Amino acid sequence: MDRFSLLLWVRESFVQGQTEVKGSLSAVVPVQAKYDMSCRQWSLSFRRMSEILLFHHAQGLTPGILAFAKDLRKAGHLVHTPDLYHGRTFDTLDDGLAYARQLGFSDLEERGVRAADALSNELVYAGFSLGVGPAQKLVQSRSGAKGALFFHACLPVTEFELPWPQGVSVQVHAMEGDPFFEEDAAAAQALMDTVQKGELFWYPGNEHLFSDSSLPSYDGAATSLLKQRVLDFLRES
Repeated sequence: MDRFSLLLWVRESFVQGQTEVKGSLSAVVPVQAKYDMSCRQWSLSFRRMSEILLFHHAQGLTPGILAFAKDLRKAGHLVHTPDLYHGRTFDTLDDGLAYARQLGFSDLEERGVRAADALSNELVYAGFSLGVGPAQKLVQSRSGAKGALFFHACLPVTEFELPWPQGVSVQVHAMEGDPFFEEDAAAAQALMDTVQKGELFWYPGNEHLFSDSSLPSYDGAATSLLKQRVLDFLRES
């Protein structure tokens, strides 16, 4: 929404009798307008949003991942969801991992890195399980990262050539009994000890991809809490 359209939008809202409206001045600047009845004036407030590059897990760009991204967009954030599998999804984690091995984990990681080429450097990088690989590599190799969100996985910082960038905050989310996260737990804790602001959140249960609403492993209560923590993180990024 350009400034002229914004003025028309506010005027039309007044004509319709509204005293509070929300919209967007551009693709990246959410705006809220309020009408003060006492002085009969509109006031505009602007809220910073994040631009997020979000990578899917081994089962592909599932409806659950797209729904997760949609919820972030509803909160006003700009979310990119590259499809590293070019349209393929898998019903089971084993099938998805087999396909990932067939493609090559390093090749998938590079596909993810290339997905950032046309985007701003000031991104929050996020990944689910397998998607943590490209997300973490971009945080550590591409300047300008605004934050990192790792779901169900975390790699050692030493996995990549460059260290964790100074001042970049991170959240890591996993279930306490997730067998896939067992080998990542030490790396996650080491990352928390490295960064200036890091949060490692544990959730009760033993599922791996518990935040994907399209999978049998989905845990609604845990995911609701996870999303709230993510939104709190994005407000500060």
